[in-house]
Amino acid sequence: MPKDAYTLILAAIEAGMFKPGDRLVEAELAERFGVSRTPVREALQRLETQAMLTRDGRSLIVASLDHNQLCELYAVRTELEGLAARLAARHATDEEVRVLQSMVLEDRALLGGDPRALSRANKRFHKQIHLASHNRFLVQQLDLVHRSMALMATTSFAAEGRDATALAEHAAIVGAIAARDGDAAYAALREHISQAYETRLRVEAGELRVR
Repeated sequence: MPKDAYTLILAAIEAGMFKPGDRLVEAELAERFGVSRTPVREALQRLETQAMLTRDGRSLIVASLDHNQLCELYAVRTELEGLAARLAARHATDEEVRVLQSMVLEDRALLGGDPRALSRANKRFHKQIHLASHNRFLVQQLDLVHRSMALMATTSFAAEGRDATALAEHAAIVGAIAARDGDAAYAALREHISQAYETRLRVEAGELRVR
């Protein structure tokens, strides 16, 4: 089933194909994705409404997050992700827990490799926790939060040493979910997001190098 223009453009932003500040041109996008200009125009309007794109004169560019917006986004993400972990500890099926455990093991093979590959694996891991919460409204809100995360130019996994630490944090989260300890799962995921946020701030401040 062919994807629509909105999905294609959003996926390209999330994959880093289009970065904050890049100008999106209707005709070029239509040619690139092999669709007509009308659905591209509608997709761009929708993305602008969702604050994924912003105006620069008459042009539309991929939006970026300033320091305050980043702080606000992480504050919301921390609480929602923690809630998802708490609910996953309560509602996840045994099969879902085993999938999370296998993700932790498989992602170790990515250590020291491409930070974007680790970032994609990280998104899959968090999405699996969201789904394991078995709360459709929470999943919807987290989808919106993660969409805005795509507006960050770099991934925190590019920071030196962050990949191994993050995977250890993933293991702690899954261990708490498997033990059906909602409080521990909530705390572990909140700490994971806090560490990711601190890493991003240190990178922006020039304290950490990125690969």
